[in-house]
Amino acid sequence: MNVVTRLFPLWALLFSVIAYLCPASFAEAKAAIIPLLSVVMFCMGLTLRWQNFVDVLNKPLIIFIGVFLQYALMPFLAWAIALALQLPAELMLGMILVGASAGGTASNVICYLAGGNVALSILMTMLSTLLSLLFMPLLTWLYLQTTVDVPVIKMLQSIASIVLAPVLLGTLINSLFSARLSPIKDIFPSLSSVAIILIIAIIIGINQENLQTMASGVVTAVILHNGAGLGCAYFIMRGLHYDKVIARTIAIEVGMQNSGLSVALAVKHFSALAALPGAVFSIWHNLSGSLLAFVWQQQDRRLFKNHGDVAS
Repeated sequence: MNVVTRLFPLWALLFSVIAYLCPASFAEAKAAIIPLLSVVMFCMGLTLRWQNFVDVLNKPLIIFIGVFLQYALMPFLAWAIALALQLPAELMLGMILVGASAGGTASNVICYLAGGNVALSILMTMLSTLLSLLFMPLLTWLYLQTTVDVPVIKMLQSIASIVLAPVLLGTLINSLFSARLSPIKDIFPSLSSVAIILIIAIIIGINQENLQTMASGVVTAVILHNGAGLGCAYFIMRGLHYDKVIARTIAIEVGMQNSGLSVALAVKHFSALAALPGAVFSIWHNLSGSLLAFVWQQQDRRLFKNHGDVAS
């Protein structure tokens, strides 16, 4: 199973190609996305203790900075990139909706794989979701002179059932039986990796027809938006003298959005064309986040090996 974790981006890419070529098999498994996410969250919880959450809550400034970057940086980057690429009005609207979205549950998963602070990631996702009730309508009005209704109660219910409940259950089990779980803890990242690879494949299978018709301008805009969010947030946190673990966590939270929400709001309030950036973002940020997690994993392994060589 460890080969799955080590070659995670390769497997994700391989199954993405298979899902694109044979979409029906994966699209039919759409209902499995939420159970698979819950499995990943449960595995996360099995690596956490209550003290992890206490430690984060004792440093509220980190959470404040992360959420501030989320809602200040991402909408501005979306607007600036759409303007620079001269996207049509409806596509610019879709970009802004993505930028103004809360953090998504995918960010918690990628943070886990990247060796970030999972407790911080989960708390940031919850807080940004609560604040989306205020900030999504405010930011869409600020940038677009229009507004949207945000289903924040439904979003919080989803986070509670898909994220919070499995994580807390896993944390409880780990807190009570950590010593007994120790021999099998290496299995959890591999199980998570398999689940995420399947989720990505299912998402691509569902969106295969959309992928065939997506304009290159939208794809370019989404790649730039996601990359700029990840990079700017990381280097801002490092510039503020936070360690690599915190910088990674904030970067992932800021750069990975609840793009599914932006798709739903675009379709409800505007048009299918306005939903296109969110659909592309849903696919791309899973792939880019997976690749980034892999790169950071390799850096950590090399650092650990070098320290081991020095110690010996």
